[in-house]
Formats: sequence, C-alpha cells, structure tokens
Amino acid sequence: MSRELKRICVYLGSNPGNNPAYVSAAESVGRELAGRGIGLVYGGSSTGLMGRLADACLAAGGEAIGVIPKRLVEKEIAHQGLTESHVVNSMHERKQLMADFSDAFITLPGGIGTLEEFFEVLTWSQIGYHAKPCGLLDVNGYYTCLTEHMDRMVAEGFLLPDHRRMVLTSPDPGELIDLFAEYDPPRVDKWIEMKKGL
Repeated sequence: MSRELKRICVYLGSNPGNNPAYVSAAESVGRELAGRGIGLVYGGSSTGLMGRLADACLAAGGEAIGVIPKRLVEKEIAHQGLTESHVVNSMHERKQLMADFSDAFITLPGGIGTLEEFFEVLTWSQIGYHAKPCGLLDVNGYYTCLTEHMDRMVAEGFLLPDHRRMVLTSPDPGELIDLFAEYDPPRVDKWIEMKKGL
C-alpha cells in the first residue's frame, strides 16, 4: 500500500554550487512537489539552492514552509515569501521541527551542513525513531562517492545491508518520490553483533 506524503523535507545547499545542473535540479524538485500537491519543508533561506527550490515551488502554486534559527536569519537571508516561516533558537530545534513536519526526506547537493542533516535523520530511522523514507537526489553523480562509501561500510561490517537499502537514490525527483510512496522500512536491529549472535 502506498504511503501518504503530505509534506517532504528537502536538505540542500545555501550556495548555488558551480554547476547549473544543481540549480535546475532544485527548481525541478520545487515544481514536482507543487505539481503533486506535496508541501515543501526546508531550511527557510532565500539564498543558493534553498532559495531557488522555494521560489520554484511557490511559483508553481505549492506550499513552502521554512524553518530557520535566529542566528542564520541574516546570514542566510530568510525567505520573506513563504507559506509559513518558523524562526527557532537552535539548529537542534530546526532539524527536529523540520522532521516533525515531514513525511519523507530528500537530500540534494550541498555541503557539510546538508550531509549532517541527511545522516542525522537517516540515523534516527536506523535506530527506530521514525520510519520515514530518506533519499538522495544524485544530480550529475554528486552522491556517487557517498553511496559507494556506504557500500564499503556494509563490506567492512559497520552497516547492515537492510539499513544500506534505506537510502533511496535517483537522479530524477519524480522517480525518487515514487520510491518514497512504496517504501517499506527494514525491521532489523542496528547492532551487527546481535545479528551475528555474539
């Protein structure tokens, strides 16, 4: 049975990156969400890929909800045209509220903050705090080396294959959302020694 996706959280860079494909992908995600009637939840900035994502979603008639800490309101220039804006006190509050609002998580190209957000919400899923799908939009192979490293984590005994499969990946926003709708979370413990019976 398909899961209901009312809102999807998107993690991505507050810079535009050096490849126009990244901007194009952010805009495509915004339009895809709006076209499907799925609300956008993101970090609330008007800059970089974040701003282009929100602008595209809003221009297509979609809902865009931003969550941004007070300290970053000026640095990232908080978007002034969103459906809803939430200013919080810390990054911890930001990430928790974004997760609470959302039914799934898409990660586009970005820097260390983007990766930190992705891995935190993935870890929450791994240890059972939620069962929401998590995906990488692999624009121009941006995340190929990351997925290859996760394969190495499995090979080296630090990640269970079932948990590796939690990371859904596609270069196409529509295909990734379709994968989310059919996602069936793993039902295994995180601890590999327990699986080995040690």
